[in-house]
Amino acid sequence: MPRIPLTDFAALPYPILDVRAPGEFAQGHQPGAISLPLFSDEERAYIGTAYKRVSQEQAVHLGLKYFGPKMANMAKQAKKIAPGREVRLHCWRGGMRSQAVQWLLELSGFTVHLLDGGYKAYRQAVLATLAQPRQWWVLGGPTGSGKTEVLHKLAAAGQPVLDLEGLACHKGSSFGGIGQPAAPTQEQFENNLAVALAQLPAHAPAWLEDESRQIGRLVLPGNLYDELRAAPCYVLDTSRAERITRLAAEYGPTQDPALLGAAIERLSKRLGGLATRDALAAVEAGNFELMVALVLDYYDKAYGYGMEQRWVAGNPVLPFSESFFDAAPTANGAGSTVNN
Repeated sequence: MPRIPLTDFAALPYPILDVRAPGEFAQGHQPGAISLPLFSDEERAYIGTAYKRVSQEQAVHLGLKYFGPKMANMAKQAKKIAPGREVRLHCWRGGMRSQAVQWLLELSGFTVHLLDGGYKAYRQAVLATLAQPRQWWVLGGPTGSGKTEVLHKLAAAGQPVLDLEGLACHKGSSFGGIGQPAAPTQEQFENNLAVALAQLPAHAPAWLEDESRQIGRLVLPGNLYDELRAAPCYVLDTSRAERITRLAAEYGPTQDPALLGAAIERLSKRLGGLATRDALAAVEAGNFELMVALVLDYYDKAYGYGMEQRWVAGNPVLPFSESFFDAAPTANGAGSTVNN
């Protein structure tokens, strides 16, 4: 079976088998790919050492030694993954690992589509996708104003939306990882982001939430952050009382007090000693509205500074309107119909 270019490979409807070592897969992989490692992380390290210190021939012999006992089980696993016996397959560069598994599976009656250039080519395509310029409408508002809920409503109304916090498994603040799934690696975040970007209209603006350069430990691509900061920002008008109630419900009795305390401690230098102590005491007493009110002072100052920078840069800051659920905003805040 010939090697398949990346665009054709992505369009095929068969399972993707990633035969790199588990550590490589965990660092980053194609969304939806299934790990079927030819070698363990330790075996891969031994083979690499043999290649560097002895010879390619010695590395190949060592690889064959590890591969032999695994062949029957790998073929069995592949049949469970793909009962139709047709798969997409790749390793790092489309070299000996993917060729060895391709040989095994074809011997077992599979049709195998090998990715030209392997995962390395895929990563190059991801970085190229992230570098493409795009237009955005930014949904702004202070912490607790309900931006994520509104973003989901926009998506449900048919508006194009990029949910950065959903992709990052983090809500952006010191508390943002509480109650969330484990965050992806930076590499995996970029892979997932590229897929999400590819699903948006190429020549029309899409909505995203106003974010800092970092979401938790993950960093936005530089050009995306620059575009976000320069785009029109439509701000939710939500009272402080509403925000406190929403955040207290979100980070209140259902959350681990130890995690809340750790989040407050991370902000201690910014909150100051007295506010930190009072916020920790509020958690212990179960007074989550007081905890939120104390912490919100810091976040509101940070939000105010960010908005000020937008004004200084001359970037539009406009009120968000309920009409945007039916029509997309224009630069002057009026609606215009979106055709997806």
